[in-house]
Amino acid sequence: MNLTDTEVAAAAALAGAEVVRARYGRLHSRIDKGAGDFATDADLAAEEAILDVIRAARPGDAVHGEEGGRQGAADAEREWLVDPLCGTLNYATGSQLVAVNVVLRNGPAAVADPFSGEVFLTDGESARVRTGMPGDERPLTPTADTRLVDVNLDPPFPSAPGFRAVDLLARPGFVENFRPRVVSTTLALAWVAAGRRAAYVTDGGDLSGSVHFAAGIALCRAAGCVVTGIDGGPVGPGGSGGSGGSGLVAAADAGTHELLMSMIGGRGRTG
Repeated sequence: MNLTDTEVAAAAALAGAEVVRARYGRLHSRIDKGAGDFATDADLAAEEAILDVIRAARPGDAVHGEEGGRQGAADAEREWLVDPLCGTLNYATGSQLVAVNVVLRNGPAAVADPFSGEVFLTDGESARVRTGMPGDERPLTPTADTRLVDVNLDPPFPSAPGFRAVDLLARPGFVENFRPRVVSTTLALAWVAAGRRAAYVTDGGDLSGSVHFAAGIALCRAAGCVVTGIDGGPVGPGGSGGSGGSGLVAAADAGTHELLMSMIGGRGRTG
């Protein structure tokens, strides 16, 4: 059967999610990655399951995995970005707030929630969510009605002292308009696209090519969210004067984005 790139992304993400779900609750071995970061045996096994799907469906494509790095032909024109377990610390400590991210660079993407059974997917034009029930698929519709804003408080903080996420939470305007959440996984980006969060904010460099963020950014853009860097500029190599965007603000609508940017100190440009 010839699968579309969107279906390959979804199948790969679900294969990884199955591994993550099956290994949940076990005592996991840890692989130290330095600076307090680590992977587990579940990360490695999930990445291998994802790669198996992509290799079978798209043998000529390259793959860049969070754990295994770039694999495939050096001159491959297409590259998949894979984060097999986003929220490793959550997972290792017994929390189910994790995601599996798969995206074809500048193309279709999927984010799977191993424990809800949902997979959020986009072909680059539209975004939808599919549950484990046959035929249950519906469009993603962003809304700021929840007023919940996820803020990533994990290091590094490259924009400090100009911007610190923790300072945003202390702004009177923030608590007057929003309620903070710290999910510590990019599943929160899928939730913005789905209307379960009003926005997501994180510091960082250019996140457009990140195995952690690229799938969620693709979902939010396709769903119609407002997506910029924390400086208000475009996310990607063209942002911040051509040197790459800085961090990420993904908001359900322009009003929410503008309000957050007024607190962050940016100029509120959309992109």
